[in-house]
Amino acid sequence: MADDCFAHPRLAAIYDALHSNRRDLDAYHRTAKEFEARQVLDIGCGTGEFALLLADDGIEVTGVDPAPASLVVARAKPGSERVRWIDGDATDLPPLQVGLATMTGNVAQAIADPHAWQGTLRGAHEALRPGGRLVFETRDPARRAWEEWTRDASYCVTEIPGVGAVEYWVESTEVDGPLVTFRQTYVFVADGQVLTSDSTLRFREREEVEGDLVAHGYVVEDIREAPDRPGSEFVFVARRP
Repeated sequence: MADDCFAHPRLAAIYDALHSNRRDLDAYHRTAKEFEARQVLDIGCGTGEFALLLADDGIEVTGVDPAPASLVVARAKPGSERVRWIDGDATDLPPLQVGLATMTGNVAQAIADPHAWQGTLRGAHEALRPGGRLVFETRDPARRAWEEWTRDASYCVTEIPGVGAVEYWVESTEVDGPLVTFRQTYVFVADGQVLTSDSTLRFREREEVEGDLVAHGYVVEDIREAPDRPGSEFVFVARRP
């Protein structure tokens, strides 16, 4: 099940406005060019920002996401007809032979259930052609990013055309081993509606992720830093032999 921030129609509709700084996608865009990918699978494509960026380059893109409300937003964007959108996850894919599969942002960590994570790695592996690569990021647990997820540090007010002002903040609510739960709060000033969305991320150690990839038949080619969060994340580049 997708979290409310992606699945609730009113929240999905304002997601892009509240998260307009997507510098993290620049590195993935460069990766697609680096590996000369002509077919890409965007796992957890959300509202379609990265998929449409690739489609603008003439790349054949399949975007898959378990949140229908986010896909409604994606399909309404200019150029969306150039992307194949699938409601589901990496275990719901048709036969593919892509050169690159990606999980941008928090996608990999949001797959917190171990069985779902293993299924995602299997599904991505099956979708890749031999020599194709899976690229994704995950935060370094040692940096304890959740300690910075407080109302004081995150509170903002965003004016959104057709919606009005929206107050937003995020707070971590529980830390249970590798699992961190946090709550996002949205206040629609125009009508006073308050919506919340609870999410849980799994903070995997580098060695754990490497072991999972190798166990599913990948070769770990590289572990890079995320340019937008230097020293805070691991970016895995794994190849299907």
